[in-house]
Amino acid sequence: MTAQKWTLPNGLAIIVQTDRSAPVASVQAWCGTGSIDEGRHLGAGLSHILEHMLFKGTKTRTPNAIAQSVQDQGGYINAYTSFDRTVYWIDVPKEGVKSALEILSDATMNSTLPAEEYGKEQEVIRREFAMSYDDPDRTIGQLMFKTAYQRHPYRLPVIGEIQIFDQLTQQDVVEYYRSRYVPNNLTFVVVGDVDAGEVYQQLAQYFEAYPARALEPRYIPQEPAQQGRREVNEEFATELTRLALAWHVPEITHPDVPALDLLSTILGDGRSSRLYRKVREEAGLVFGIAAFSYTPGDPGVLGVDATLDPESRVEAERLILQIVAELQETGVTAEELAKAKKISLGHSLGSLTTMRGQASDLGSNWFVTRNLNFTRDYLEAMQKVSRADIQRVARQYLGEENLTVVSLNPRGTLAPKATEAIAVSAGAIEKFELSNGLRLLVREDPRLPLVSMVAVFRGGLLAETPETSGITRLMAKVLVKGTSTRTAEQIADTIEAVGGSLGSDAGNNSFSVSLDVTKPDLQFGADLLCDILLHATMPEKAVAREKQVQLAGIRDDAEQLTTVARNLLRGALFGSHPYALRAKGTPETVTRLTQPDLLAFRDRYLVARNGIISVFGDVKAVEVQRLFEQLLATMDPGELTLSDVRHPPILTATVAVEELKEKAQAVLMVGYRGADMFSPDRYALELIDEASSDLGSRFFIRIREEMGLAYFVGASQMQGLAPGLFAFYLGTDPGKLELVKAALLDEIAKLASSGLTTEELARAKKKLIGQQRIANQSNESFGYMAALDELYGLGFDHHHKLEAEIQSITVADVQRVAAKYFQQPYVLATVRPAGKV
Repeated sequence: MTAQKWTLPNGLAIIVQTDRSAPVASVQAWCGTGSIDEGRHLGAGLSHILEHMLFKGTKTRTPNAIAQSVQDQGGYINAYTSFDRTVYWIDVPKEGVKSALEILSDATMNSTLPAEEYGKEQEVIRREFAMSYDDPDRTIGQLMFKTAYQRHPYRLPVIGEIQIFDQLTQQDVVEYYRSRYVPNNLTFVVVGDVDAGEVYQQLAQYFEAYPARALEPRYIPQEPAQQGRREVNEEFATELTRLALAWHVPEITHPDVPALDLLSTILGDGRSSRLYRKVREEAGLVFGIAAFSYTPGDPGVLGVDATLDPESRVEAERLILQIVAELQETGVTAEELAKAKKISLGHSLGSLTTMRGQASDLGSNWFVTRNLNFTRDYLEAMQKVSRADIQRVARQYLGEENLTVVSLNPRGTLAPKATEAIAVSAGAIEKFELSNGLRLLVREDPRLPLVSMVAVFRGGLLAETPETSGITRLMAKVLVKGTSTRTAEQIADTIEAVGGSLGSDAGNNSFSVSLDVTKPDLQFGADLLCDILLHATMPEKAVAREKQVQLAGIRDDAEQLTTVARNLLRGALFGSHPYALRAKGTPETVTRLTQPDLLAFRDRYLVARNGIISVFGDVKAVEVQRLFEQLLATMDPGELTLSDVRHPPILTATVAVEELKEKAQAVLMVGYRGADMFSPDRYALELIDEASSDLGSRFFIRIREEMGLAYFVGASQMQGLAPGLFAFYLGTDPGKLELVKAALLDEIAKLASSGLTTEELARAKKKLIGQQRIANQSNESFGYMAALDELYGLGFDHHHKLEAEIQSITVADVQRVAAKYFQQPYVLATVRPAGKV
């Protein structure tokens, strides 16, 4: 359905696209101001702190009323700031659209930006600065931009620089808001189950009282042509090296951009790409590598990112540049170009499966190019790109004089220094049982010519021991690395040649293989998925390579404070139970694992009665049943595993565990024994989890908003085939640990004694139900969820039952469950720097 656009007399742009494929909508407000528009405050992060402040109250709404109103409608609210825009979005069930429009209209025009809230948000953003200083991936990105750009404001991070940020006043933010948040600098985009005329009338009526205002002309100093290679190598508190290479390329509207995007795909998008195959798989120099093309409204960059051991950096860079030079010299093959076009088309289609994705596409098209159909025009131009075009742009832009190289290395390792959607409905899930006992779930959904398949099997941590820790994840990753008739390279080539994707993963209770293709390639995709399930060979070379990648992941996890804290908590809470193990294992266990170990594990758990396959998308159910019955005829029936799992030991006393890390932040977690997925208590716990995690929660309001003690605070839980955990967590300044710990424990105690209020419970119910409806837009996530529910014995239609169960929970139910779970011994896990308490 084609989008409609209006411009009000005051300059406000309104874009609406009706899509009734799901009873939800995405409401977005785009403001034409970002970090490059901050004038005399350039580098302060004015746009970003204003994004934080906009929902802190209006003339008619209190600071917490906005988030609570959205949650009352069962929706999500969030925002982001970029170089050239600030976008606020609310995803809601269709009944909440009017409220969402009122909230965003009111916030953009009438935010009060109170001084007391400004002080709190300053502290929150200072914590965000500290978190970014701890994050090697964010740091390498900022280093790349500030090196590649010498004059253009892209050189400055969107969040700003801390020394300039600290000079801002609340009055600076108010003045910036009044000058930039005006109707003629705003665009509202709404996509979903809405009436376009009603949306227009509501916005026209609301904004009638707000005239256009003069906008200061945007002056952005343009980046001069780079005249020679730039290189910066820095040290950081990290175990692995991050390497980035970047070349300047034109802005999004330049006719060379489709060819540059395809060049990036050929170089480094997927396992069959040149860089992945030659640098990771063949040379073994990196643990991960990818290419990217960033082309915003002003000239951008085409780059390569890699994660590797520090001793491999020089050789990896040499090989990357050699591969680029080879492409410049000999060009690309017809097969590579065709595959890249399909991959790009798949990415574009994939982004349109949700209302938010469609709204973001329309908003970006209009905001950057003033062409609602830019995505369509871009894809048409991309299809016309030739092999000669790819070679030409590679030679023109990827030269040594235009190259920036940056790296982030462990300390001590450096020498001294809008496409149309089909407005049709999806069908119900149908369940079949194949002759070998495998259960097949199919959902016919002709909205887009896409098909998502996933095979899930019981396994995961519950199938592991302290001696085999990490085996499920390793097996899942190696599973897709070759069959008796296909090499890993052929698998990667063929799936990416049709614009598809292939993945595998492992969790607490299961492991999976997923595959996405377009409708014409259903037969191919099903054949490939079944070939992997039946005939994976797990070559020793692939085992050795993936072990190195998993070991690198273990080292990387040791740098992520929340991961470290959660691992500490699980180890102390679960003791000798498998849930205490880590999904990636330990360096010792992973090193010991062999190909025969993986094959034996596969043969035990990858059997028909232990698995579910879901196929959701533009398919016919009977044809899918016939296809998989034929392809899986030889699959070993086996038996359902993990049907009688033991429960974790009961914690008899509160336990405190701690780990010291060389970081600027601290993370605190309080964890309790939780419920299993079959317990009737799970629904009350899910509501407590939701009520404790959103922007209107008592934890957020007291600890972050009122006390300003934490950057993030919330709750999470894990429910499995055995009882899991329920944790409360926060990130804070190490010097405030004792104060924030007391506040967190106090709020938990109040929750344990009194449960949730009627208002909190009602809001949590709407939010949980809204989340489910929003998630179910995507066949990829919906199919995976339905398959897991069926695998665990809840039934593929559990999402229907879940809504009724949630609605049935009372305040008394919540109070009983809160007392039951949060008045027992707990684990207190702390990760902090040494000597800063």
